[in-house]
Amino acid sequence: MPVAAVGAGALTCHRSTVIETVGLDLAREELRRLFGFSDFRGRQADVVTRVLAGQSTLAVMPTGAGKSLTYQLPATMLEGTCVVISPLIALMHDQLRSARANGIRAATLTSADADWRETMDAFRAGELDLLYVAPERASQAGFRDLLTSARLALFAVDEAHCVSEWGHDFRPDYRQLRPLMDAFPDVPRLALTATADAHTRADILTQLGLPEEGLIVAGFDRPNIRYAIRPRDSLPRQLAQVCADNPGPGIVYAPTRRKVEQLAEQLAEATGRPVLPYHAGLPPEVRAENQAKFVASEDMVMVATIAFGMGIDKPDVRFVAHAATPKSIEAYYQETGRAGRDGDPAVALMLWGAGDFAQARMRIGEVEQARQHGERQRLDALAGLVETAGCRRAVLLRHFGEDPPDTCGNCDNCLDPPQVIEVTQLARKLLSAVYRTGQSFGFGHLQKVLTGVADDRVVSKQHDRLTVFGIVEGEDAALLQAVARALQVRGCLVQTEHGGLALAGDARAILTGEAPLVMAKPPQRRGSRKGRGGSTPNPVGDPLFDALRALRRDLAAEAGVPPYVVFHDAVLRAMAADRPVNLAEMSQIPGVGAKKLEAYGEAFLKAIARN
Repeated sequence: MPVAAVGAGALTCHRSTVIETVGLDLAREELRRLFGFSDFRGRQADVVTRVLAGQSTLAVMPTGAGKSLTYQLPATMLEGTCVVISPLIALMHDQLRSARANGIRAATLTSADADWRETMDAFRAGELDLLYVAPERASQAGFRDLLTSARLALFAVDEAHCVSEWGHDFRPDYRQLRPLMDAFPDVPRLALTATADAHTRADILTQLGLPEEGLIVAGFDRPNIRYAIRPRDSLPRQLAQVCADNPGPGIVYAPTRRKVEQLAEQLAEATGRPVLPYHAGLPPEVRAENQAKFVASEDMVMVATIAFGMGIDKPDVRFVAHAATPKSIEAYYQETGRAGRDGDPAVALMLWGAGDFAQARMRIGEVEQARQHGERQRLDALAGLVETAGCRRAVLLRHFGEDPPDTCGNCDNCLDPPQVIEVTQLARKLLSAVYRTGQSFGFGHLQKVLTGVADDRVVSKQHDRLTVFGIVEGEDAALLQAVARALQVRGCLVQTEHGGLALAGDARAILTGEAPLVMAKPPQRRGSRKGRGGSTPNPVGDPLFDALRALRRDLAAEAGVPPYVVFHDAVLRAMAADRPVNLAEMSQIPGVGAKKLEAYGEAFLKAIARN
């Protein structure tokens, strides 16, 4: 029901009052009808209220909090079409499938759509609730002309952090959106992002012409994700373990195309699961095919570069693993956020090495001078997350300006608190060895010098005659590599262009005893440990749940959509638990809207009756 039906005169005179008292109640009715939910979650109601009142808004909401609902729902209630600007075609098509499955009149206008004439005709005729376009198309003069041919209800800018140079994924075409929207001053704007610190949020408001009072921050916490960060010691083994612990779909991010191919092959052999690669060096048709297989799968692992992910609206990803450190905390949050979008438990594992930070610091030296300070701050913040002996989630949330509890109970450090140890003396010995050997040798050579291993190279360089030769033994010898990693993360040791280690940063302060070095004691190698985030939520072995899953798989294949578009796992679990016997009872299950009830209700009732 369009909001205008409440009474055009009343809306003209007292628009906000009408919306607050009547519009939100109508919105809840529409929420129940379209999506099958009885009420809004988190800050959804606040965002929807502003949108229905015609007020421009920036909504910062964590992945999985239902950002798309905040424009999809109003689009069905307001007169005119909501124009959604989204950065990737794959993402648009995923959202298109989900919107249509819920009975929303939606279309995409992209270079990959052969039906563009029909879409434009439907738009002009006022037959669309949603029109998805890319920022590149939105900035074209011809598209602006098209928008003048029909009534507009709303501009929704998804992944809005792309408009800011402070954001981690800047897209210049997003800078052309404000001139487009300024040409339609009476159309409200809704910008949406999951990843924006205070500086980026302020920039988004400016770049998109949004009022400061329109900022709604729903928080950044993803309590269903268990964060774990560990040093790399045997990458294939560590990744195979996370695959074994989490049997659902997963994503492994690798730093290079070559590493993607290598890990995909190793994991397929080690796990016996379907594993595919994804990177920009693959032919477009192969990338598209691999992505489609992953989206439709219930157990596939995708090994990919960071080119993969933003375009994926797959809710049932059970783990995201980083085979190397990401670019920043913002990038880490965005990439790990692709796990557990359905709200079920998920795991985010980062496997890091000191070389990751050394290479990152070298790359910073190659960027333009004006950006180097900001890039160093980002890297230092990421180092703080990696190094902390405290709660990972607390560090993450404080970075985004929140004030979280000191512990979360669902990260590796909270589940298994590490021992904090003082290693200043050992660090001084290592830094001294770096200095006395000429700041040009790698860790392996330095380790031999310090532990008294007089091999041919050590002897030929006369390093067996140095005062630091053989001064480290016992437990300290076992800690040397961890201390070297900690010093590199802090920037006190940096790699030379030939792979050696040199002093930098606060190395002198540590050497002179002015600055202590405290770190978390490295964990012992162990088998898997499942916390609440890694537990598999589905009742595996329940004949009814398995039957419902099989039916969903068949219906999805018949409709040519991924299984989650039919129903999420949480909906199937509720069906298995409640065992509805008629359509009325089925309609009371959260996530079963009117369109899906009509399309699939009888089939699922029959499956329940048979089991």
